[in-house]
Amino acid sequence: MEYQSKRIEEKWKSRWQESGVHQANKNDAKPKYYCLDMFPYPSGNGLHVGHWRGYTISDVWSRFKRLHGYEILHPMGWDAFGLPAENYAIQHGVHPRIATEKNVANFKRQLEEIGAMYDWDREINTTDPEYYRWTQYFFVKMYERGLAYRKKMPINWCPSCKTGLANEEVVDGKCERCGSEVTKKEMYQWMLKITAYADRLLDDLDDLDWPEHVKRMQRAWIGRSEGARIRFKLVDHDDEIEVFSTRPDTIYGATYMVLAPEHPLVEKITTAEQKDAVDAYVQEAMHKSNIERQIVDKTKTGVFSGAYVKHPLVDRKLPVWIADYVLMDYGTGAIMAVPAHDERDFEFAEQFGLEIIQVVEGSDGPAEGLYTGDGVLINSESLNGLSVDVGKRAAIELLKKSGQAEATVNYRLRDWVFARQRYWGEPIPIVHCEKCGIVPVPVEELPIRLPDVERYEPTGTGESPLAAIEEFVHTSCPKCHGPARRETDTMPQWAGSCWYFLRYADPHNNEAPFSKEAIDYWLPVDMYIGGVEHAVLHLLYSRFYTKFIYDLGLIQFNEPFTRLFTQGMITLNGAKMSKSKGNVVNPDDIIRDYGVDALRMYEMFVGPPEDEAEWNTNGLEGVSRFLQRVYRLVAAHSTSPVAERDSLTKLRHRFVAALTERMESFRFNTAVSAFMEYLNALTTEAKAGLDKATLETLTVCIAPFAPHLGEELWEMLGHKVSVFESVWPTYEEKWLKDDEVEIAVQVNGRVRSKVTVPADVSQAEAIRVAKELPEMAEWLDGKQIVKEIYVTGRLVNIVVKG
Repeated sequence: MEYQSKRIEEKWKSRWQESGVHQANKNDAKPKYYCLDMFPYPSGNGLHVGHWRGYTISDVWSRFKRLHGYEILHPMGWDAFGLPAENYAIQHGVHPRIATEKNVANFKRQLEEIGAMYDWDREINTTDPEYYRWTQYFFVKMYERGLAYRKKMPINWCPSCKTGLANEEVVDGKCERCGSEVTKKEMYQWMLKITAYADRLLDDLDDLDWPEHVKRMQRAWIGRSEGARIRFKLVDHDDEIEVFSTRPDTIYGATYMVLAPEHPLVEKITTAEQKDAVDAYVQEAMHKSNIERQIVDKTKTGVFSGAYVKHPLVDRKLPVWIADYVLMDYGTGAIMAVPAHDERDFEFAEQFGLEIIQVVEGSDGPAEGLYTGDGVLINSESLNGLSVDVGKRAAIELLKKSGQAEATVNYRLRDWVFARQRYWGEPIPIVHCEKCGIVPVPVEELPIRLPDVERYEPTGTGESPLAAIEEFVHTSCPKCHGPARRETDTMPQWAGSCWYFLRYADPHNNEAPFSKEAIDYWLPVDMYIGGVEHAVLHLLYSRFYTKFIYDLGLIQFNEPFTRLFTQGMITLNGAKMSKSKGNVVNPDDIIRDYGVDALRMYEMFVGPPEDEAEWNTNGLEGVSRFLQRVYRLVAAHSTSPVAERDSLTKLRHRFVAALTERMESFRFNTAVSAFMEYLNALTTEAKAGLDKATLETLTVCIAPFAPHLGEELWEMLGHKVSVFESVWPTYEEKWLKDDEVEIAVQVNGRVRSKVTVPADVSQAEAIRVAKELPEMAEWLDGKQIVKEIYVTGRLVNIVVKG
């Protein structure tokens, strides 16, 4: 009668492994359901209980859907290339391959402890050449379609990781991985033209069943804005400065221009007198992060270039300044400054004594001379009197007549920096030939394997460690067969995770990344579960890759994840769990003391799954006792169930109705509460015995949360097959109705009493019973009854006067 969690859990893990019960097989007789976790990168720290939360949510949901008759694909794998794995290897003085293999083994052991219905036959690893062969394949296809290109540009440079970073990998001016201050460095980089998909990435968000805050973050990152491209001709130069402006209506208020320090025209237009000052300023700006340069309340800095442009509509020259508050990777890297109506431009103009011209009759802003409100245009010649919206269109037409502008759309999104000067990544399948130029490696020659090396630390020179491996670098050109050099930069960590969800459908295919038959059956992913920290990076990149692969004609859908759920993190002492903070709770310790099922159930009970929750080991005690009570209850009645009676039937149907609604709403914490309430009610009823339907319902319903216990109880109830071969119980509406209801009795809208009446009582009878209550005499005697109201099942209200 005692619940021995360790014995039961070991027994059923062994049974599952022997029977292959979790293998996903194409089954045309069943609808499919693809539930996927964001796969982990296997760090040396292993999993903590915060990680367990997401993996348990996905498994509870997968098992719930299986009990509803679906064929389930629920796979797991490893995102094992990239900076995290390499930095760990460097810190511990071990080769990244060896460190990764060790970490994967530990992660797999821990994930197997969860008891999840993972199909380990479909396990993938991004560092496996048979996997990254196809990651390289997609890069070649992007290159062939003009979406992969090489460009010299100033990039984010992490001096600690010694590699370039995409904009998305810089958080508050620091490297997302190591926390070092990011600087700028100019070098050749491989880029992916994600901007070619900007409109599709934005528009298709509307149809996704995703949390609104995630869609909002993606919309903000893509950053679509309508405006005009305006060209300003340089004085005494043949060149022009092009700007993008969302406020062409303020063109008459432009009094100076600003170029980003990285702008390619800076060196060309700077006068001899200003050269030393400009060079010094540009060098200083290169050591600042974009975040630092964009701080709103910092003192504006800048330097005059010595050059001027002509205003496109009036006879006025505008000085051209260099200032770091303008960024090269937004718009064109140049702005027309309208200081009367832009706070940053105003502060700059005040700092350097530049002209300020008001052109919109708006309300005063935070400083005298700065106007931020909308109104009508002034000091704008033919535009005077127009509203801002009408003025925008009119200004564009004026500028178009002068041949110096056109309406356009701009995006905050920038092309993706897709190269890393590191060792631990997929080699980029490109060779450089003096005769043929850049040549992609033919698909049939893939994979280009990452060579084994003794020295894998970053060089700090801007080159990957691969550049020092002569036998890797020197090769022949696929086109002319002459001598050539391999590309030595590697792909970023994101490369392998952009499409891994597709490979799970057909992981052992040696002829293609996947077959059409497998993809058409399993994809797209029905439910994707992971942390909100991936809302921009991984999710945006995966959507981009999916749309590209759709354009190749390899898949029939252009969004990878139909539904998304982002779980909240588990905290300890109010902080995110981190080994460096010393506040990590190891699931291995919990399993030893309480068992796997208790940990799973507590992870679901700790709070709403989408919210942050504080870890409290004391809560595990209560969940453990609850599971012991469930075991003892079923064990005590499994061999001698009684005949079904109405009180048990009603309890069962109400429980199933409440639990099903909470499950479908992803309110797993209140689902656990429903179990606890049901168990309390059954414990009372058990004195008169429990019927088999009641015991089986409890067992099937608890199985997604505590699968080992569920299997044990199902076997105890005499079944020879897995509990997950059964079906989720249903309920009938008739059992959800109350026989009696308590209604409020009001006089003139104020509650004066309460009374219990039959649930199907008539209006006349409810009012009669209410009026005859002894305590109502005080409120009704001697009064004229004006109106009598009955709200079914809720209240009687008697309106009186006198």
